[in-house]
Amino acid sequence: MILFFHYQKSWRHADDGISGTNTKKREEFNRMIDDCMAGQIDMVVTKSISRFARNTLDCLNYIRQLKDKNIPVYFEKEGINTLDAKGEIMLTIMASLAQQESQSLSQNVRLGLQYRYQQGKVQVCTNRFLGYDKDETGKLVINPEEAEVVRRIYREYLEGKSYYEIGKRLTADGIKTAAGSVFWLATTLRKILRNEKYIGDALLQKTITTDFLTKKRVENKGIVSQYYVESSHEAIIPKKLYMMVQEKMVRKANLETGTGKRRIYSGKYALSSIVYCAHCGDVFQRTHWNVHGRKKIVWRCVSRLHKKDRDINCPARTVTEADLHAVVVQAINEVCAKSVQSQDNYLPSCKSFTRHKPAGILEESISSRKEMAC
Repeated sequence: MILFFHYQKSWRHADDGISGTNTKKREEFNRMIDDCMAGQIDMVVTKSISRFARNTLDCLNYIRQLKDKNIPVYFEKEGINTLDAKGEIMLTIMASLAQQESQSLSQNVRLGLQYRYQQGKVQVCTNRFLGYDKDETGKLVINPEEAEVVRRIYREYLEGKSYYEIGKRLTADGIKTAAGSVFWLATTLRKILRNEKYIGDALLQKTITTDFLTKKRVENKGIVSQYYVESSHEAIIPKKLYMMVQEKMVRKANLETGTGKRRIYSGKYALSSIVYCAHCGDVFQRTHWNVHGRKKIVWRCVSRLHKKDRDINCPARTVTEADLHAVVVQAINEVCAKSVQSQDNYLPSCKSFTRHKPAGILEESISSRKEMAC
């Protein structure tokens, strides 16, 4: 009858299935404390100290707040009343034991996971993982609709679109992120492009929990061992295309010109960031000129465009886009007209000329796109 009365009055506070190591996510616990502070509760009865709090500091802190309001907490299992003279001493000892027990359980779970990882058993949360679901056995299976979005992101990135452009197009098409948002952030797209799980592999323990009380996770930078499992599930992206994306991301992050200056990589136009100045080694940039009221598209050495680089005094001439395209087309035609052997000799020299840029990337891109279309 007493329990029924408490249910009717909503005096029962229970955080079902939520750890007692931290009070931040314990909504019912916090509601109980608020009700106590508001004078709506005269006494708190709980099954055990571990059910009240497994964090010694939190436990003692809330007990003292309630004692200031002359509100006792009675722990049934331990038989402790916090208003008794010896109550706080016993409580401190028992709360420390409860915290130690929680720490031991956390350590056992961690060791169990590491053992699974050593055996190559992949455990992945799919709540915010675009492209995959889990079957009844817990194995990753491709979600066809979401997988097509992932392929589109990889394809558009290789086509030269920026994170902003890709995200804008996805939003315009009403496509949502794995979290259900219609807004695509650059960080979200970058994580998708770097995620090895899309090629069927899995790097385990990328992040780890450093504090069992706060449950805070940090990036694993050599703190504990990581495990790389190959072909753990079906791939969405071909490995060749994935590696091309990684190479492009590295190029964009490390674009350094012959002048020693770092430039922002751009793939907006076909020749962006791949045309270099023969005089100073800097990149050529596409810009507009107004000649007698008419717009003219030209390419100029960046050191001549930026005021802060004017001290270089680069003598490179401005080239019209039409002339530049004509030279590129002529060079391509000459290569295509030669024998296969000549092409094999050309590619290594091309790779050297473009300052260690991956040669044959156009051919690989076309091949990989055909694989994605299949």
